[in-house]
Amino acid sequence: MSCRAGLANVALVNLGCRVNRVELDSIANKLEAAGYVLTGEAEADVIVINTCAVTGEAEAKTRKAIRHAASRPRSPLVVVTGCVASLFSDELAALADNVEVVANKREVADYVIGRFGSYEAEPAAATDVHLTVTPTGRTRPGVQVQDGCDNRCTYCIIWKARGAARSFDPAGIIDEVRAAMARGAHEVVLTGINLGDYRWAVDGGEMRLPGLIDHVLAQTGVERLRLSSIEPPDVDGELLRAMAAAGSRVAPFLHICLQSGCDETLRRMARVYRTDLFARACEQARGTLPNVALGTDLIVGFPGETDEQFEESLAFCEHMRFAKMHIFRYSRRPGTPAAGWDCQVDSKVMAERSRRAHELADRMRIEEASRLVGTDDLVLVQYPGRGVSGGLFDVEVDPSVAVDTLLPVRLTDMRDDGTLRAAAL
Repeated sequence: MSCRAGLANVALVNLGCRVNRVELDSIANKLEAAGYVLTGEAEADVIVINTCAVTGEAEAKTRKAIRHAASRPRSPLVVVTGCVASLFSDELAALADNVEVVANKREVADYVIGRFGSYEAEPAAATDVHLTVTPTGRTRPGVQVQDGCDNRCTYCIIWKARGAARSFDPAGIIDEVRAAMARGAHEVVLTGINLGDYRWAVDGGEMRLPGLIDHVLAQTGVERLRLSSIEPPDVDGELLRAMAAAGSRVAPFLHICLQSGCDETLRRMARVYRTDLFARACEQARGTLPNVALGTDLIVGFPGETDEQFEESLAFCEHMRFAKMHIFRYSRRPGTPAAGWDCQVDSKVMAERSRRAHELADRMRIEEASRLVGTDDLVLVQYPGRGVSGGLFDVEVDPSVAVDTLLPVRLTDMRDDGTLRAAAL
């Protein structure tokens, strides 16, 4: 979107997780509705920085991004929000005179509008093609349904930054899904810091995530819902039955957070499960949902992780047959118990473990993709000739199919790199 003379231009800077991106999209949508123009930092009158505190490195990037934004020649107002803002509000505000901290993300848009006023929004041009692309550049818009976490993992500070677990009103969630559909979205992702902890009091009872899925599908015509990451204890029979009953309207994908495939490491992490529960969740998911793809997060080099424990973790991952893995080298997060332990793993050892984990992840992804050849799926076309399947596999489609189409296909074969090829049904 280009600048319009006399109006306030806003740049968005996102650091961190998927939930951060969804929250920044919400801020941007409110500002656009008030007539603001989204620009790059160089042209901005206001720069909104959504911060991340997951590691010490992430916090350092936050401070660097704030200093960089504040020193722009236009001297923009830099509005800092998010996890680091919640933890270190005074320190961030002191970085420059044009920095303001608004820790509560839901107050950011109103704060900016209060400072600069509102304008008549310019209607979208009829020639706009990517109307469903969100302000942070995604074709699958997210709707946040939950925030905060009651767990106390020894490597994590997010529970301090975001506070206790809390869920959002189903009525507001429905409104957001409908708004995404009105912009042309075919797939909507339900997100949260601890998504499976969703709970809302209704009629003397409680709506949990399975009930929310049923409610969204009943109250909207959204073509496909997708769940973001979820904790292993929340992958239970009730959730799987809700997904199965929805058929193609819920993506056959579960990103179940593992972090380690070694029980001793999980104990030191203070995770709320062990590998036997995780394995049962995966087995039940595969038994209930045909062609489900499983993703996970894995931390290598957690303090005290021995060579034997890493091998145990890697072997467990191979047994689980993950289709997608996010692999992280442990990074100290000041303010967490694990950061102060004297059993830190050497960086070169972590690098080698990360290499091996990525090698396994690539091999398993190709193996899992090959199992789908000959099956039918829905592919969301994100680029000309390219899209993603329900299980988040890359799929080649006919380049003439319009971007943002949810296309029924048969997966016909696979390239050597694991990319599937498809024919429209």
